[in-house]
Amino acid sequence: MISINACKNGTIILLDGAPYEFTEIQHVHMGRGGSSVQTKIRNLLTGQVLSRNYKESDSFEEADIEKRKVMFLYGHRGEYVFSSVTNKGERYTLTEEQVAGIKRFLTANTEVEALFLDGHIITLKLPIKMDLVVKDAPPGIKGDTAQGGTKAVVLETGATIQVPLFIHEGDVVRVNTETGEYTERMTKAK
Repeated sequence: MISINACKNGTIILLDGAPYEFTEIQHVHMGRGGSSVQTKIRNLLTGQVLSRNYKESDSFEEADIEKRKVMFLYGHRGEYVFSSVTNKGERYTLTEEQVAGIKRFLTANTEVEALFLDGHIITLKLPIKMDLVVKDAPPGIKGDTAQGGTKAVVLETGATIQVPLFIHEGDVVRVNTETGEYTERMTKAK
């Protein structure tokens, strides 16, 4: 058992038999009354986010989570296939709903961190920053803006992000996968 005071962002617990991850925790003290803890928890199976208040005395069953590296192989007809990094024959097939949060940045041979509960993948985490090739970029027109402007480009994965005007088709850009924002240009197109 783990007390609410020991929980922090990213702590995974079992609640009503389902794995939940704390995404926000805030301790609130009410005048003469007792204190409480306001939280936001995300169901790792469904993705549903709940707001809950707990007392300082509440405790939870800690989830027995195993973290392993897996490699994305391919996606076909709504199924996404991953393999163990150490054993390519060990394969895991996930549905489109299970990879919904990360599929816009998945490319073949991308290594991701998988969280396993009872031998099944419950969620995947991408590296925070990934380098992706720009597949389609409209031309940036000189004099288009007085300040640094942006334009929408399409990456090799099909994701659309905003980038500065100097980015062209074929450039490799670094993207923050948590926010979906451009961070820097890695290489220019040849």
